[in-house]
Amino acid sequence: MPNRRTVLTAATSLALPAMSASAAASVEMPHLPWTRQAVIYQINVRQFSPEGTFKAVQSDLQRLKRLGVDILWLMPIQPIGKLNRKGTLGSYYSISDYTAVNPEFGTLADAKALVAAAHKLGFKVILDWVANHTAWEHPWATAHKDWYKLNGKGEIHAVTFNEGQPGEEHWDDVVALNYKSPGLRAAMIDAMKFWVRETGIDGFRCDVASLVPTDFWVRVRKELDAVKPMFMLAESDAIDLHTSGAFDMTYSWDLADQVFKRIGKGEAGAPLLKEWLAKQPAGFPAHAYRMRFTSNHDFNSWHGTDADLYGDAYPALAVLTFTLPGMPLVYNGQESRLTKKLEFFEKDAIDWKTYELSDFYASLAALKHQHPALAAGQYGAPVKLLDSPPDIVAFERRLDQDLVRVAVNLSKMEQLWQGHKLRPWGWQLS
Repeated sequence: MPNRRTVLTAATSLALPAMSASAAASVEMPHLPWTRQAVIYQINVRQFSPEGTFKAVQSDLQRLKRLGVDILWLMPIQPIGKLNRKGTLGSYYSISDYTAVNPEFGTLADAKALVAAAHKLGFKVILDWVANHTAWEHPWATAHKDWYKLNGKGEIHAVTFNEGQPGEEHWDDVVALNYKSPGLRAAMIDAMKFWVRETGIDGFRCDVASLVPTDFWVRVRKELDAVKPMFMLAESDAIDLHTSGAFDMTYSWDLADQVFKRIGKGEAGAPLLKEWLAKQPAGFPAHAYRMRFTSNHDFNSWHGTDADLYGDAYPALAVLTFTLPGMPLVYNGQESRLTKKLEFFEKDAIDWKTYELSDFYASLAALKHQHPALAAGQYGAPVKLLDSPPDIVAFERRLDQDLVRVAVNLSKMEQLWQGHKLRPWGWQLS
């Protein structure tokens, strides 16, 4: 393979943490070839367009193709419960029927047409799946009360965390399922198979996956793969979801919360990133894909916009998500510098403006696709830290003849790196 070298520079800096090769040993889990250098794109159907429909998403697929993303993650598309509903339209994660379509978005035929059109353009599509809880009026709550967790009075009750302790929290619009019931397990898997068979989706993103028993997810993986090989993303950072072979990818909250946010607030800089790179979360097997992100539906709606969270550091951190071992996530609207917190329970369409960061993200996606060294899991190269001044983090990833080298100025002052001037928050990738 010829030596590949790409040079990118930017006025905005980039903090690039990288994953070491010291992940815990485990049985290697192969991943589908199309996942290995992929970029995932999260679609909030309600807010993606003024119409908020599958057809509106389908009409924008050509633009997403130019953006360079590969996997389209659709947030839940099923009907939303009305009992104890939050806001006017409710939470996507309060599902009243697993095998029906939210009429707000269109019909099952529209959903199938969207997936078919996406496949024709080379995309893969995964569906957000909420296995931990349902809306109060889901038919199961009446027909199969034993499929739900019950309180001391034998009643179905709202999902509760830290019950009887300080910080007790309730999700009043949903009720928790009981995975001690074999009938529930079989019915849930059947519902997931329905979407694979009916629409041809390529995988699932599983909400609060750690609240559901791991052995259930192992069975899910086995049964779904028998229908069609799946890509499975868990909203979790639990190591056993990888070592069990149930999931391909988990969330990298460690990087987002412990490093990115602190850098964005000005509380930390290069030393924190170097420390994170040196330690790395322990126990993850080499095959574990970690999802790298600066935003998602939770971050945007509840924590703040990229500008709120990261300020001038944001483009730099975005570059990080594309160059670290793992898979980068783009949340819909980031390519237009999403400047508002999208309402979660109301209609609040994205203002796409001029797509001012589209070229930026497209260049990063192209870089990810062009360099095998940047692949996720066991397929990419480990990170090798390079000697650098105190305010710069520098590293390289080399796989055979493919080399990517990164230097990041994590300060508000201009810095010198190997004869090159790096502007405040500037980065160089070669």
